[in-house]
Amino acid sequence: MIRISDLRKNYGKKQVLKGMSFEIPSGSIYGLVGKNGAGKTTLFHAILNFVIYSGTITLDGKPLTTETNAQIGYLPEERSLMPKLTVFDQVRYLASLKGMSRKEVTEKLPLWMEKLAVKGKMTDKIKSLSKGNQQKIQLIITLIHEPDLIILDEPFSGLDPVNTALLKEIILAEKERGATIIFSDHVMTNVEELCDGLVMISDGQVALNGSIQDIRESFGRTRLFVSKDVPRERLENLPHVRSISETKANTWRLVLDDEAAGPELFQLISGGHYLATFNQQAPTIDEIFKMKAEVTE
Repeated sequence: MIRISDLRKNYGKKQVLKGMSFEIPSGSIYGLVGKNGAGKTTLFHAILNFVIYSGTITLDGKPLTTETNAQIGYLPEERSLMPKLTVFDQVRYLASLKGMSRKEVTEKLPLWMEKLAVKGKMTDKIKSLSKGNQQKIQLIITLIHEPDLIILDEPFSGLDPVNTALLKEIILAEKERGATIIFSDHVMTNVEELCDGLVMISDGQVALNGSIQDIRESFGRTRLFVSKDVPRERLENLPHVRSISETKANTWRLVLDDEAAGPELFQLISGGHYLATFNQQAPTIDEIFKMKAEVTE
C-alpha cells in the first residue's frame, strides 16, 4: 500500500500540493487524473524523492528510502534515452541502478523485447529505432526489475491503437503479478477500462478518491439510454428530463435531474409495451471529470 499524508510542496511562493492525503491499496491499478497544472507530475516526483516536500509518504508502511526506491518503476512523461547507446547498454545501465546484474538483464531483455514486439535487436543503437520502439524500450526499463510500485506518467501518449492495446495487456499482467500501479492519463476511457479506482486532483488537492464504481454511483444514475425507435417528440416534454441527445449506438441519451424518476419514466415511455433499450446509468468518468473541472474554473 502507498499512503500519502498531508503532502505539501511549494515552488517559491506558488503552492503546488496543498495538504494532499490518500491511500492506494497494494495490487491495484489507480488512475491519477486532473487538468494540466493540477499537481500530478509533482506528486509523482515527491513519491520518487525527486523534490523536497512536507508531509509523509510510505510504501508498505515504510518511509521512502534508497532501498524502497529500488522497488519503484517510473515511466516519465518526457522520454529520455541516450541515443548513442545500444539497446542492451541502455537497459543494462538503468537496470543496474535498480540492483540488477548484467546476467539478469541478458536473460530478461530478449523476453521483454518479444513481449512488447520491439522491432530491433539488443545490439541496435537507440537512435536507429522508431519513436514507438524507443518508447517500448523505456517501458522495458520501467518494468524489467519487477517493481512493487509502478508509476506511469501519460503512458499511452503517442501510441497507436495496436500498441495501446498491447500496453494495456502489460499493465493488467503486472497487476496480476502483484504490482501496485498508478498512471496518469487525459483519456478517461483508459482510466475507466483499466482502473480499480482513481484519485482526481484539482489545484493541488484531492477532489475525488475511491473506486471507479463508487465514484460514478455517487453522482447518481442520471443518464438514461432509450431505444431510437421512440420518437424524440415523446421524450422532450417528459418530467425530470434535462436534455436529450443522440448516441452513436442508435439510442437517445437523456440526462435526468433525479435518478429516482427511472420507474416513472419507464411507464411513460413504454406504455406497458416492449422497449429494446431502457438503460439507466451513472455518468461516465469522462463526464464526471468535465463536471469537476468546470466547478473549479
